[in-house]
Formats: sequence, C-alpha cells, structure tokens
Amino acid sequence: MTEKTSETTPDSEVRALLRVLAGQRRHVLGILDGLDAEDLRRPVLPSGWHCLGLVQHLALDVERFWFRAVVAGEEEIIRGLTSGAEAWNVAPEARAADVLDGYRRETELSDAVITTTPADGVLAWWPHELFGEPHLHNLRDVLLHVITETACHAGHLDAARELIDGRRWLVLT
Repeated sequence: MTEKTSETTPDSEVRALLRVLAGQRRHVLGILDGLDAEDLRRPVLPSGWHCLGLVQHLALDVERFWFRAVVAGEEEIIRGLTSGAEAWNVAPEARAADVLDGYRRETELSDAVITTTPADGVLAWWPHELFGEPHLHNLRDVLLHVITETACHAGHLDAARELIDGRRWLVLT
C-alpha cells in the first residue's frame, strides 16, 4: 500500500500558499507591463504615491521585511530597517527597470526562506516597537498576511493603471 500525502501537511500547505502568493506577484508586475518610466512615476491619486514607489514598498517593506527579517531573522536586514516611509520614495536617478528587478530579486529571496521553513515554524524576530505583541506567530500567518497585502496593493495598481491609460488586468464580460 502506498502512503498518500495529505493536503494538510505543512509542505503541501506552504506550496499551496506560495502558489497563491506567486499569482499575486505576477499580477503586480503584469498590470504594470508596458508602462514607460514616466507613467510608472506618475502619481494619479491625491496621496501622491506612484506605481514604482508601491513596487519598491512591496520589495522592501513586504517581501524583505516579513520573510527575511521576521521569518528568517537576518540580522543585516533587521539592523538596516528604517521607518518604512522611505521605501515609497524612489530616488529620481533610479531606473524603473532596476526597481522592478529589485522586486523580482526580493521575491526570489523570500521564496528561499519560505521553502525552507515549516508552516508552523516559529518566527525568528518580531518588531515589538512597530506592532507591540506578536499577532503573527509562524510562517503560515506571515504568508497569509503577505498574500493579503500583496493582493490589496495589486488592486491599487489596477486602479492606478486604469487611470493612467485605461488598461484593466481582468475584465469580466
């Protein structure tokens, strides 16, 4: 008799959550495909953020922060943390392609942490000064949080893209 792998095992659960996250990451990059550097930097909402700043925020404040600092406890990342607002500010001389590639690199580094950590793996570090007592306790919690945040920001990018040139990621008929 062959042993059947349960869909509730941490490995399959993490793989399933990673597939969902990968879909949201593709959405983030896909909705921006075809925009030039000027449009990527053009603010279309009163708050003044632009698409490139949001992608940089996702790279630094979401992917790097939650996976490399909180889950993995990478000291270099933890020591280098700032207030968070800086991530939204893309240097004027920064090339748009470099910011987008930076996001791709951070997702790859995050995936390395995710695929080597059990779903119930205890977090290596918690930012008490930012969030008080922990409300996320393991990789599963962080994955669900990052999926939610990435999906929310993908929606923001959908709205921004439609305001920039009318393009929509998903059109229901």
